This record gives sequence, C-alpha cells and structure tokens, in this order.
Amino acid sequence: MTRKYRQRAYVPPKGAVDLLMIRHGETQAAVPGQSFPMKDGHGDPALHPDGEAQARAVGERLEGERLAAIYVTTLQRTHQTAAPLVAHLGLEPVTEPDLREVCLGDWDGGEYRIRAANNDPAFQRARDGQEWGEIPGAETTAALHTRVRAGLMRIAERHADQRVAAFVHGGVIGAAMAMACGAEPFAFNNAANGSISRLVIHRGRMTVMGFNDCAHLG
Repeated sequence: MTRKYRQRAYVPPKGAVDLLMIRHGETQAAVPGQSFPMKDGHGDPALHPDGEAQARAVGERLEGERLAAIYVTTLQRTHQTAAPLVAHLGLEPVTEPDLREVCLGDWDGGEYRIRAANNDPAFQRARDGQEWGEIPGAETTAALHTRVRAGLMRIAERHADQRVAAFVHGGVIGAAMAMACGAEPFAFNNAANGSISRLVIHRGRMTVMGFNDCAHLG
C-alpha cells in the first residue's frame, strides 16, 4: 500500500510559549492643551466607552481559552482591557513593565495624536525613517525593540508549553511582529484596538501565527 502524507495542523514545538498579544481598547480622546494623566513618563488615559465595549468583546472571545497567565503593562488601559477576561477566568494579572508603550517624550500625554493628525514634520520624519527617536525626547526604535524583546523572552522562559495572553500596546505589537519577521520597524504598527495577534516563541526565535484578528469586534 502506498503511504500517504496528509497536511497537518500546526502545533507549537516542545518548550514553546504560545502568546496572544491583545492591543488595549480605544482610550479617551486627546484634547489640545489638556494632557492625559501621566505615569512614569507615559500618558495614562482610561478607556473610552467604545474601548470598554472592545474589552468585553475580547473577554467573550477568549473566555474558552486555556490560558496559563494574563499579562498587562504598567498603564491602566491594559488593566482595564484585561478586566473582563480576568473576571471570566479568575486569573490574577501579572505586570510586565518592558511591554509598556513606546515613550513619546515631549509628545506623550496625548500630544502625539494631535501632531500626527496635523502631519507635523517630526512625525513625517519618524514615519518615513521608521525611527521613533525623531520625536523630541522620544525613545529610539532600537531601544524599544531591545526592551520589548527582553519582556517577551521573560514570558517565554516562564511558560514553556503553555498559552498565555498579554494585553499590550500598538507600538509593542508592531515591534514584536517586525522583529519576528525581520520586517521594517513600522511595518506592523497599525494593529486595531482590541485586536488579537499571535506569536510562538521557542529558544529565542519568534514565529508569527496571526496579526490583527478583529473577528470578535463586529
């Protein structure tokens, strides 16, 4: 009898972590002349009501997952987005500071949104050169990638052969995906609020298994 070789469903390699990266829900609008609350140099806005609805949708989407842990960052929007899933699963969130959003220097606290909407020359330079450091006082792209990788590898070391969720930020997802693919630094910087992306990390190597899944958001 001729042996037949069927296609097989992907299974993460032994010892890998299967990481779901969820971007926080939409936050409060930026208003000229009014800064968001600040935390450790970062703008720390709360979720907009639409962001709260996105958080509930994420919770409903993932409530059936067998997650070993839920990670958040130091900023409240990730805690608020994780809250519905935390309530469903009864897991205590773990904070991973190195997965906080890119530091935007003089433009943090909401100013970045305003400058970007008005196509400020420094924003144009940052976008065209794919370098966060073009923004006055901001973190460089290299520094962001270094700390994001460090945070991801710590999670990988703790969770071999497990699936975990991390509620993070758009810049962090963009950095992680670009590093995993060897893509241009800003190639994945447009993950939607409440979207789910997926990385498998094994022996320091990151494999992209999904990006910007919004099926649960309607």
